[in-house]
Amino acid sequence: MAFTRATGKHRRPSRVQRGTARAAGVAALAGTGVVGSFAAPALAAEPAAAQTGLTPVVTLGDVVADRIDAQAAAQHEAARVAAQEAARKAAEEAARERAVEEAEKARAEKERAAREAERKRLNTFVSPIPGSYVSTGYQSGGAIWSSGSHTGIDFHAASGTPVHSVGVGTVVEAGWGGAYGNQVVIKMHDGTYTQYGHLSSIGVSVGQEVAAGEQIGLSGATGNVTGAHLHFEARMSPEYGSDLDPVAYLRSHGVNI
Repeated sequence: MAFTRATGKHRRPSRVQRGTARAAGVAALAGTGVVGSFAAPALAAEPAAAQTGLTPVVTLGDVVADRIDAQAAAQHEAARVAAQEAARKAAEEAARERAVEEAEKARAEKERAAREAERKRLNTFVSPIPGSYVSTGYQSGGAIWSSGSHTGIDFHAASGTPVHSVGVGTVVEAGWGGAYGNQVVIKMHDGTYTQYGHLSSIGVSVGQEVAAGEQIGLSGATGNVTGAHLHFEARMSPEYGSDLDPVAYLRSHGVNI
């Protein structure tokens, strides 16, 4: 008897199909009484449908999926925590930078204010006798002066009137000055000199630093004078003969005279 096979592509039967076919064949053999010694081992060797591994595969797939989900959730949480920590550190760093910047600005402002205050202090000038007036002008002529003219200006003042330094400086002379009587000479911060003559008393000493408006003595009538007053000079050096116009000097420093 000849067997024919249909044309076309054939696939190998699946494992389940093979198992079903074997079971049908065994049943057919049992109907004919031909169930030999090989039948039982053949059936025993073929696993049941419940033992084909399909159910364990499904269960294992669920476990793996659960583990993947758990790992993904853990990674997401770790990423979230890391992002929060990075944001916290960034905020702290930004706060530190702002604090440093503000401290630097405050320091710079403090230094600027200090420089401005010092500049103002050094450039502040006042009249040697506030409220007084010039009674004898600069370079006035007369026999009373050995040079033939007045080398300074005289401020009207009764004896004992407080006399002030016109600006910031250092005392370079404090004592008897011959025709000037008791005198004080101050080297100003800009390198010029100021002289205060005919004092009745002296309140400073050589080397002492004085500020604008600081009292340095009292007016009087010591030396070559006809009456109490303050003789004031502005000089290029501490020496006689280097005089400047005192009125122009004081006005150039903002003194209203």
